[in-house]
Amino acid sequence: MTEVIRKIVLATRNMGKLREMREILREVKVELTTAADVGAPEVEETGSTFEENATLKALAVARASGLMAIADDSGLEVPALDNDPGVHSSRYSTEGTDAANNVKLREEIRRRGLTRPPARFVCVMVLATPEGVKFTVRGEVEGEIREEPRGESGFGYDPVFFCPELGKTFGEAKPVEKESVSHRGRALRRLAELLVPELT
Repeated sequence: MTEVIRKIVLATRNMGKLREMREILREVKVELTTAADVGAPEVEETGSTFEENATLKALAVARASGLMAIADDSGLEVPALDNDPGVHSSRYSTEGTDAANNVKLREEIRRRGLTRPPARFVCVMVLATPEGVKFTVRGEVEGEIREEPRGESGFGYDPVFFCPELGKTFGEAKPVEKESVSHRGRALRRLAELLVPELT
């Protein structure tokens, strides 16, 4: 009997996220493709929460492709900054680049006289079919913001996010180390647990 491999669209064009998601889902027997590969349109993130944005993207890509789609919305929350950058993490600065976003974050922290403020990375992941949402999961990892960036791995705020579980910033961590504790890794592993019964 031939094993049926289901195709799932990863509704992101962020190459850093794609690499992480493909690595974590490598044990799940699915064929992973991207929104760009199936010609799905880019979806504007108009929601006010991670859940709303992930749902918007997953449903839009699932309906455009006719396939299952996984979308996530994730970001950094610093409670002392009223949970900013939050849903605006990727476009926190005017330029919207990783470097500019990190500079703005550190400037805001200094402006408020903070030292190593607690922070958390949050990831909400949604799996949808053309008919609607099937699963919504959430992953978080706690840490703190360091003044000086350290490490060149990862992307986004990784160089300034110190993770006590690893004893280093995400920027210093090897991919396998980061995946073991990251917000996206935790959300994806939970989603994989829910997904496996759907594929059998």
